[in-house]
Amino acid sequence: MKKTVIIFALLLSVSVFAQKQNADYLSYIEQWKGVAVQNQQDYGIPASIIMAQALLESGAGKSELAVNAKNHFGIKCTGDWFGGVYYHDDDSEGECFRQYYDAAESFKDHALFLQRPRYASCFEIAVEDYDGWAYRLKQCGYATDKTYAQKLIKLIEDYRLDTLANGSVAGTPYTPGPEAKPLSAARPKPEVVSQGTAKKATVVKMTEPIKIINRDPEPEYIAPLTAVQEEEQFFLNHPKKKCNGVTYVEAREGDTYANVAFRLNVRERTLRENNDALGRELKIGERIFLSKKRTAAPKEKELMWVHPGETLWDICQREGVQMKAVQKYNGFEPSLQVFRTRQKIYLAKVKEQK
Repeated sequence: MKKTVIIFALLLSVSVFAQKQNADYLSYIEQWKGVAVQNQQDYGIPASIIMAQALLESGAGKSELAVNAKNHFGIKCTGDWFGGVYYHDDDSEGECFRQYYDAAESFKDHALFLQRPRYASCFEIAVEDYDGWAYRLKQCGYATDKTYAQKLIKLIEDYRLDTLANGSVAGTPYTPGPEAKPLSAARPKPEVVSQGTAKKATVVKMTEPIKIINRDPEPEYIAPLTAVQEEEQFFLNHPKKKCNGVTYVEAREGDTYANVAFRLNVRERTLRENNDALGRELKIGERIFLSKKRTAAPKEKELMWVHPGETLWDICQREGVQMKAVQKYNGFEPSLQVFRTRQKIYLAKVKEQK
């Protein structure tokens, strides 16, 4: 009786385990296990992790990205990606994802993608330690899902993916499945197709053979600075100063009105107008006022004597006063460029101009 109970319990556990397994997942594993094992041998990435990521990201090859873009790992476009692209709603609307000619290319690109410096610490973990790999991938930022590591581990344990790299499997040469067409296959000319979904996604079909020029790992993606970070970085090298109550900085080597405006997140024309600099080139040491200058100088500087070689622009930048205002106070024509030696000018409106 006891023996019968034990056998029944074993049969029941096997039945429950079988119920947890999805036939589509089993078929997918059978199709791509050879590629996963080969990539473990070539790149040091556990075959169990490769297969779990592929199953999770592609829904066993049935997700929109897998079907339309042959992208089985959800890898997005980066600045150094020159292959096909597919636009799909993910964390944001209409995000750019990489598109491949077949899923075999996707598996290859995934292996190369993980060679980036960002994921270097993953390779400190043994290939047998799938738990460690799953959590380290999440820590390195592969996915935004907070439960990403747990989902990978569950797939590995439910489908015994940790046994993929056993000798009998690892020694089996990879035979491409029906979807994995050779890279050298002839392909028709490119075309753009719109998916007829509620939120239309643009599919750029891969149509001509991809010539892989460099198989080295892609360089680490460095996110551009935010507008706030650009401004903070700028002021580290350009200390703020005051003149006539208006903030300014001094131009350094390499500065132009265009790149200063970009780093301060303002329009270049606005910055130029603040400095009476339409049509002027910026020179090292010149003042760059960050807002409009005053319409008048302080009382003690209402009357100035021109120094030899000075221009009206030089004086207005030195004293922080708008050129139009000074021209009006003195009745100067806008075309005036040169002063007489020791000529006096007014930098504020006075009752009597003698």
